[in-house]
Parts: sequence; C-alpha cells; structure tokens
Amino acid sequence: MIRAATSSDIAAITAIYNDVIATTNAIYREDQVDVSERMAWFEDKSSHAYPVIVAEQDGVVVGYGVFGSFRFGEGYNHTVEHSVHVASSHRGQGIGKEILEHLIASAREQQRKVMIAAIDSTNIASINLHAAYGFKESARMPHVAQKHGQLLDLVLMQLEL
Repeated sequence: MIRAATSSDIAAITAIYNDVIATTNAIYREDQVDVSERMAWFEDKSSHAYPVIVAEQDGVVVGYGVFGSFRFGEGYNHTVEHSVHVASSHRGQGIGKEILEHLIASAREQQRKVMIAAIDSTNIASINLHAAYGFKESARMPHVAQKHGQLLDLVLMQLEL
C-alpha cells in the first residue's frame, strides 16, 4: 500500500535512510542522521506541499519517496527532484516502481513540468527503472562527489511531465 507519510513514520524512514547511507552510494553522505533531523526534513517538505509517501506491507514501512525543489529560485518552480528508497530486505519486489509511479502522478497533479532523478552512475537498476518510465539522461557528471574515499559520478535523468 502506498500512502501519505505521517510523523509516526519518521523513525522507519530514518532507519531506511541510514541503511541506504551505510550500504550504498545512492545518498552522497557518510554520516547517519537521527530522527529529529528527518522530522525537520519531513516538516519542511510538508510545509511546501511536497509529497512524502511511504510503501507499507503488513503495517511496516518498507520504502518511501519524496520530491522537492530542484534548485533555488522561482524560475525552477516547475521542476522537482525526487528520491525513492526501499528497505534492503524489500528491494527487487517492485516497491520502488510503485513509489515512483505515485510521485510522477503527484507531480502531474501539481502541474510540474519536469522531474529530475539524480542517480549514482553505478546504480544501474535505478537508471533502468527511470528509463522504463521515460526518463532521459541529461547529464553525466564525473567525480562530483566523494564517499568512503571514492570519487563518484552522478547521472541526471529527467522526465518531461
């Protein structure tokens, strides 16, 4: 089930976020966060009418998705950047696909024009998922980030909504 996140989901969202930080290059940061940081993030997204959604199975949050501003300035108001993260125990089951579908629908409902995905170049599964939904690669940025002493390449993909 996909539904709007509530403040009671923030602990589960934080756990998924921290696992992604620790075990993948999907998030370009090394330090884990606490629940209060994710609560502030949630409140910020909510205050700007950006959706935060969760995937739930048997009462357990197993993934989440969100979109927000792409860059600062009103000239970018029609463009959003999204994130989709799924608990490691539930990857490969189509949950990310369901979350992405809901985010695309929400962006269209808000009359956004472009949705951006920023994906680590080694995350072929995510690149393929986005391509299947019509996202086109618009930039490949070598060595723009560093994690665990390794330089990382960022792929930007965009969907015209």
